[in-house]
Amino acid sequence: MGILMMKRLLLTILFIAPIVVNAGPSSQAAWTSKTLKFVKNGNLDKGRELAGSCTSCHGDKGQGMKEETMDDETLPAIPALAGQVATYTYKQLRDYFNGDRSHESMTSIAKGLSEQDAADLAVWYASLPLPVNKSPGQKFARAEKMVEQGDGKRILPPCFVCHGAKGQGEKQDIPALAGQQADYFTRTLLAYKNGQRHNDIYSRMRLIAGQLSDAEIRELAQYYQQLK
Repeated sequence: MGILMMKRLLLTILFIAPIVVNAGPSSQAAWTSKTLKFVKNGNLDKGRELAGSCTSCHGDKGQGMKEETMDDETLPAIPALAGQVATYTYKQLRDYFNGDRSHESMTSIAKGLSEQDAADLAVWYASLPLPVNKSPGQKFARAEKMVEQGDGKRILPPCFVCHGAKGQGEKQDIPALAGQQADYFTRTLLAYKNGQRHNDIYSRMRLIAGQLSDAEIRELAQYYQQLK
């Protein structure tokens, strides 16, 4: 399948998604040239300073944390932020602020951040190197096929069309996936799949995740975690 065909397939999904998934506005983010410039010009030094209060959860290098079980209680994985596309991080913080995305801790934290704070944090984390989470010897044939070829029978475009050949993400609202904590990745796609999370513009990830099996989601998570 050629690149042009892939992009047409993706456009088809974008057009039918709002019809297939009936939901309210997914986000109040508006990617105007002014907003893009605002995020790009975020203050790295201020972002580094603000990130000091984020290290207990997201790690001293923005590497996130794996899911852990302590005293019979499961502590959910915390996402890696290092190397993340700045506009994506900014959007998530503003979505928490606006109520388009909900999380017991992050919502209250984001409510205390100004738009400038969100931009500063976003560019700081984007400046950090991607986490390294290699999986020596592991094979991910099914995930690699989905990333490189997609599945035309299910109208699923290859993951690389949006997220890049190396999982680096793209500008605006398409996140980097390389190095992301696998447990967090899995939980995120399952949340899109069951409709628990709905701040994806045009319902893109809800439509895609809804057609993936749980096993496919877990393998994709492991595949992207070990990319760098």
